[in-house]
Formats: sequence, C-alpha cells, structure tokens
Amino acid sequence: MPQVAEEPRSERLDVDRLLDIVRRRHLQFLIPLFLGWLIVWGASWILPPRYESSTTILVEQPTMPQDYVQPNISDDWQTRLESIKQQILSQTRLLMIINRLHLYPNSGANLTDDEKVDQMRKDIDVELDRDPARMNISAFVISYKAGDPQLAQRVTGELSSIFITENTKVRQQESEGTTQFLQQQLDQARTSLSEQDAKVRQFESQHGGTLPDQEASNLQILAGLQTELQNEQDALNSARQQKAYLQAAIAQERVSASKIRLSSGDGGSGGAVDLATVNEQLDKLRAQLTDLTSRYTEQYPDVLIIKNQIAKTEAIRDKLIAAAKVKSNDPPKETSASDVELSGPGQQLQSQLQANQMEITNRENAISQLKARIGDYQGRLNAEPSTAQQLADLTRGYDQSKSNYDDLLKKNQESQMATSMERLQQGERFTVLDPPTLPTKPSFPNRLKFCAIGLAAGLALGLVVAGGLEFLDDRMHSGKDIKALLPMTVISEVPAIVTTKDERMKKRRLVFGWVTTVLVTAAILTGSIFSFLNKG
Repeated sequence: MPQVAEEPRSERLDVDRLLDIVRRRHLQFLIPLFLGWLIVWGASWILPPRYESSTTILVEQPTMPQDYVQPNISDDWQTRLESIKQQILSQTRLLMIINRLHLYPNSGANLTDDEKVDQMRKDIDVELDRDPARMNISAFVISYKAGDPQLAQRVTGELSSIFITENTKVRQQESEGTTQFLQQQLDQARTSLSEQDAKVRQFESQHGGTLPDQEASNLQILAGLQTELQNEQDALNSARQQKAYLQAAIAQERVSASKIRLSSGDGGSGGAVDLATVNEQLDKLRAQLTDLTSRYTEQYPDVLIIKNQIAKTEAIRDKLIAAAKVKSNDPPKETSASDVELSGPGQQLQSQLQANQMEITNRENAISQLKARIGDYQGRLNAEPSTAQQLADLTRGYDQSKSNYDDLLKKNQESQMATSMERLQQGERFTVLDPPTLPTKPSFPNRLKFCAIGLAAGLALGLVVAGGLEFLDDRMHSGKDIKALLPMTVISEVPAIVTTKDERMKKRRLVFGWVTTVLVTAAILTGSIFSFLNKG
C-alpha cells in the first residue's frame, strides 16, 4: 500500500519542482528570450532592403496548325529554356547589362567583374509554370532583386527582352541549322542516287538483250526465228525437189534428142554419145531416188515420178545398146553430156535449173543465218538468270538510294516550310503576359519572418540560459531536497519564520516577474504586428 501511494506523490513533487524552477528562473528565461528576439528582429531593420521585380512571359503555341507545318526544332522546352538561360546568364551579356545600368556600384571597391556577375546571377530567378493538362511549359516568370525598385524593374525588363529576342534567334538558328543539315544530306543522297543510276544504265547498256524485262521479247523473237527457219527448210526441200524434177526433165529432153539423132541416121560416134548421156542421166536419176527415199516413203509422188523416169531411161539405154551391137561389134565410146545439144524447151529447163540452184544457195545461206541468230537468242536466254541477279543487286542499291533521297527530299521541304514559319514568327514564341512590376515594398528582409525566427531563437536561448544556471546551481532550495539527502526519517520540522520584510520582498519579486513577462510579451506582439503591417 505505501508503495502505491508514492507514485502520485512523486509525480506531484516533480511538478512542484518545475514550478519552483519557473518561479526562481523566470527572469533568466525572459531576458535572454527578449534579447534573442530583439537582436534577430532588429537585424531585419538594419539590413539593406531588396526589391524584387518580376514579369510573366507566356509560351504561345504555333499559330500554324502542326497538321500543315511540322516544327523542325526540339519540343523540349526545359532543355531549350535552360540553354537560353545559360546564354543570357553568360558573363559577357551580364557584364554588358551591369556596365550599361551601373549595377552594384556600392558593393566594394575591390569587387571584380566575376564577383559582380556571380552576384547578379544570384539576384536573377527563373521559375517555370507548367500546364497540368498537357504537362508542358505554359509560361515562366523572370524576377530580379535590387536595392532600388526602379532599377529592379528596369533590369527585369532588360532580361525579359533578351529572353524573347534570344528565343527567336535560337529557334531560327536551330531551324536553319536543321534545314542546312538536311540540304547537305539531300545533296549527298542525290550524288549517291546519280552514281547508282549511272551504274544501272551502264550495266543495261553492256548487257542489252539479256535483261530480265527483255525475256518475253527474246522468247517471242526466238519463236519467230524458229518458225522462219522451219519455213526456210520447207522451202529448201521444195527447191531441191524442184531441182530433181528439172534434172529429170532435162535428162528426158536429152534422151528425146538422142532418139531424134538415132532416127535421123546420125551414125558414127552418135550412138556412143547418146549411150553415155543416157548412162549419166540414169546415174543422176538413181542418186535423186536415193535422196528422196531417205526422206520420203515409196508412195511419195516425187519418188514415183523418179522411178518412172528411171524405168523409161533404162528402156532407152537398152535399145541404144542393142542398136550399137548391130552396127558394130565394138563397144560404144562414151562421150560427155555437153556434146548433146538441147532444143528450145530443154534450154528453158536448163535456165530454170540454174535459177533453182541459186534459190537453193540463197535458202541455205538464209538457214545458216537464222541458225546463228537462234543460237544468239538462246545464249541471251541462258545468260538472263545471271544478268537478272546482277541487275537485282544494282537495282536494290538504287532503290535504297531512291528511297533515302525521297525521304530526305520530303523532310527538307518540310524543314524549309518550318524555317519560313520561324522567320515569320508563326511558331512557338515568347510573349510578355505581365510587364515588369514596380515593387512598392521590399521582398527582403521579411520582417515578419525575422520576428518568428527571433522568437524561436529567443526561446532556445532562454531555455539554454535558465537550464544551464539551474544545472550549475548546487544549492538546496527546499526542505524536500534536504529530506532526500538525509539517511533517516525526519520526525519533526521547525517552520520557517517569515518576517514582514520577507513578505514584501516576495511580493516585489512576483510583481516584477509578471511585469517583465507582460512587457516582453507586449514587445514581441507589438513587433510582430508592426512587422505584419510593414511586411514586404
């Protein structure tokens, strides 16, 4: 039971101890609190004011629909804006603005140009405003801080003008650079296409007649030549048959002439000459029969005619041999066929035979030429697969070059249109939405913020001072502390004797503490209200 009652007593003793510390250390807490707040808040009135002027620049979309003209520059506004920002914030440009507007004249006699540029870069701020619907940059804000509001407004105007001008310049340069690059690529593609075309033309000229697109015409010509060859061969056979017929007719004429001479009593060597002529004619007829039977059947009309002529000629020869034996026992003396003269019809047959011989010669020459041409076209058809493969390789390179050229030509035309659009400022561009503001109150220092920071610093300082003094104080301020140190239980206590003077002193301390608390609180509240009314 006693242990259960000790816990609330211990907690009450801790609260009493804290209250006792507050009563004894409230001044050590309030004074550092007030001093810390006063120093920080007072510094906000000592620091030189800085005025911030800002302007909003709208990113306007192209007036020309992208379905008609596609931009030929990057759509990454973040990268492009960062590039423009780096160019504008370059040392050369900032030094021009610093020297023209006489910025930072009181920043120190030993301030170098690099330090001035670094200071101006710190005073410039660019914030992007993104469109939540399309997640792209719709506008951005340029701001500049300076000790003079008019100067801040003027510098902000200079920066916004440079941003707009530089953006237009950068877009035109990028667009023209893209067009020039595409034009160079197009020239190279045109050269490559011309080379490929020249190779194809040279190959076609060297392999004329064996190209794949000439295969149908070659086949058609070859079929015509073969038909013509067959016609020539048929005509040659007919001419040869005509020759055999004429030769047989001439032989018949010679036989008839021999009969006439025999009947007229032309003796002497006439019978021998006639017998030689008949034998010569008989040999020719047999040779023709052999030629015809090698190509035709026995029932062929020409074969039958030759057989009939052979039979008649053999009969005439037999009569001549019998007549010669009667006249003389000497065998007939053979003479040449040229000794027998032909009559008018025989001479006509002889002329027809000569014409027939010329026709046969011409037919044979034509057949030789046709066979040579047929061999040439067959060679072309045989060479066509190899030629087609080589031409396909060349054509494939030409088609690739042609496709590349057409693609670059289309892109170059679109790029030229986009460049013209940029020159006419019909593409995306910067427009000042809000002109540079003229600040009426400083943006720095923010006295209300300094007031809050000072209050936090004062609280921390007060706690540190009061807690440190309490930690370093080794005195005992109550009987409870003494009881805690004694090893035995205290039986009785002697009450403290409080005099009137002690009562008055206690009241004075209490009043002084409350008055101090009220004054510190009132001072902080007054400073906060004043800072709020005069905040930047």
